[in-house]
Amino acid sequence: MPEYVKNPEAVAQLAPEQYRVTQQDGTERAFANEYWDNKEPGIYVDVVSGEPLFASVDKYDSGTGWPSFSKVIDASNVVERRDASHGMLRTEVRSAHGDSHLGHLFPDGPRSAGGLRYCINSASLRFIHRDDLEREGYEAYAGLFGAT
Repeated sequence: MPEYVKNPEAVAQLAPEQYRVTQQDGTERAFANEYWDNKEPGIYVDVVSGEPLFASVDKYDSGTGWPSFSKVIDASNVVERRDASHGMLRTEVRSAHGDSHLGHLFPDGPRSAGGLRYCINSASLRFIHRDDLEREGYEAYAGLFGAT
């Protein structure tokens, strides 16, 4: 199992929007981000640490304009924190090893999938297509997609 850490080189290479979102707890614009409507099979990893976070099989269209997932791939890679900023009480979602701000967790997801909505910023993610999992070192997650 690889060791996932906050990689200073990866942080230095972030685009300005990625830095603002992941390192300064920002939020990108709805419907104007890379993955909100991505329907390709694969996994989403932390853009800073590479730790696996979400799978396309758990992604759904929440109508919010941000990528939304009903669950995480591995709960040990995600930290949930109370967030009282902006006059609201929310649950912030961060990557456990990279300490990147990912987005927020809400209790209004599909009931048939557990009722959770992980509302995530595309800027905090890197998408790895199902066909590239082995090449990228994520072959352990190929089983999420059945026979390929």
